[in-house]
Amino acid sequence: MAKIIGGLGTSHIPAIGGAIHKGLQQDPYWKPFFDGFPPIHEWLKAQKPDVMVIFYNDHGLNFFLDKMPTFAVGAAPQYVNSDEGWGIPSLEPLRGEVDLSWQIINHLVDKEFDVTTCQELLVDHACSLPLKLFYPEGNYPVTVVPVCINTVQFPLPKAHRVYAFGRAVGEAVAAWDSSKKVAFIASGGLSHQLEGTRAGFINKDFDLKFMESLLSNPEWATQFSIHELVEKTGTQGIELLAWLAMRAALTVGDQPGVRKVHSNYHIPISNTATGLLALEKVS
Repeated sequence: MAKIIGGLGTSHIPAIGGAIHKGLQQDPYWKPFFDGFPPIHEWLKAQKPDVMVIFYNDHGLNFFLDKMPTFAVGAAPQYVNSDEGWGIPSLEPLRGEVDLSWQIINHLVDKEFDVTTCQELLVDHACSLPLKLFYPEGNYPVTVVPVCINTVQFPLPKAHRVYAFGRAVGEAVAAWDSSKKVAFIASGGLSHQLEGTRAGFINKDFDLKFMESLLSNPEWATQFSIHELVEKTGTQGIELLAWLAMRAALTVGDQPGVRKVHSNYHIPISNTATGLLALEKVS
């Protein structure tokens, strides 16, 4: 069976891609953010995952307000990184792990999650930036399964529903007939709002409590309704649902515990609270 080694959470702001492209990692504005990653680089070099399952939200490349699935899973041999208009160079296509994709899709349907199956899927910065941050040298040594969660168009899935969804994805991976090592990525958040009277809203206290809960009490955020979470984190801060799904995926198996490898929190980057977290599954 496949081995689940851990989970990673990171923000995916487009401006990060611009900073990488311009070589601004040591710029005073960016340095506190990029300085958080070397411990995770070392962990990845030691653990050597083969596959990354990426929980993220699409930003209009595939799904727009007229057609927005609650949950969608990629089942393609490769995922092309397409231009979104941010001036970030497109990266090389991501290699898909098709067998695991179908394992996840079939298990989710069996568990009564109605998912959209995508045998073609463009990927935006929410998928490409985490890999660029975790493997800055390029040539990603992993295949991927993109798992998209709607955090854009209401109605949004409830937090406890997303937690159950993430756990079901973890169950599918744990049952995959493969010797490969798998890690989960949560891409998005933390608190931020890009429009309206609360534009620029950041809730540091809630962010830090949420990050701590993922270690000690992973279902903590499920007590809140979607509207309460939007109030606490901002309209785009609801991307924390990806982090919740990632953590739930790590609860499967006889040893559901995790240990924290590393974390970082920095504000603001482009009016956004940036979080970084690495959790290793305890075996």
